[in-house]
Amino acid sequence: MNPRHHLDEATLVSYAAGAMSDGLRAVAATHLEVCGHCRQQLAFAERIGGFLLSQRQPAEEGQAQLRAQMLARLDAAPPTPPRLGGEDDAVAQTTDTDLLPRPLRPYFGSSWRALRWRWTAPGVHMIRAARPTGDNLILLKIAPGKSMPVHSHGGSELTQILKGAYDDALGHFGPGDMADLDGEVEHQPVTSPGVPCICVAALDAPLRFPGWFARKVQPLVGL
Repeated sequence: MNPRHHLDEATLVSYAAGAMSDGLRAVAATHLEVCGHCRQQLAFAERIGGFLLSQRQPAEEGQAQLRAQMLARLDAAPPTPPRLGGEDDAVAQTTDTDLLPRPLRPYFGSSWRALRWRWTAPGVHMIRAARPTGDNLILLKIAPGKSMPVHSHGGSELTQILKGAYDDALGHFGPGDMADLDGEVEHQPVTSPGVPCICVAALDAPLRFPGWFARKVQPLVGL
């Protein structure tokens, strides 16, 4: 697995600082299991955070200042090339194809075969997390060749592709890819032919739909 779409630097800083909800953290951790590039960037962010904390920042500067300094240092650092199928990636991935990624098991169980999908819309099935996460953590299974409604985001959304693929204005997203989105992004995912697209997503605010029909059914779907 060679992800081409990664976690944003600000997301990695939040992850390193322990400042994410449980659902967002679970999705980020799922990506980190298969992405050596993001693991390297996370390790760098953790080193920067440790260094800045060791400088004993004055209390009045606050966490916002610390976060800004961490991002500035990440921007100033030379880019880390992605690892292409390195040994770390092989160790991180399980050889049992029925096992869900480790970070998702507390919320959805350990077995793909044991999942109980709920019909949500034509060609769309969903499973909600089995325990509270402080956000909306879901598994989605979308039929091949399905166009989802155009939408934007009321807050942060992390979506990790587990199986299958989709395309939108941001590019092609396949297994291992991360869509790290915010309120500035409006898109319309279209799943690829062949097999269903299965992804895990966490949202800390409801989606925004410009179409009247999607807005009408949104309360029923709960997204």
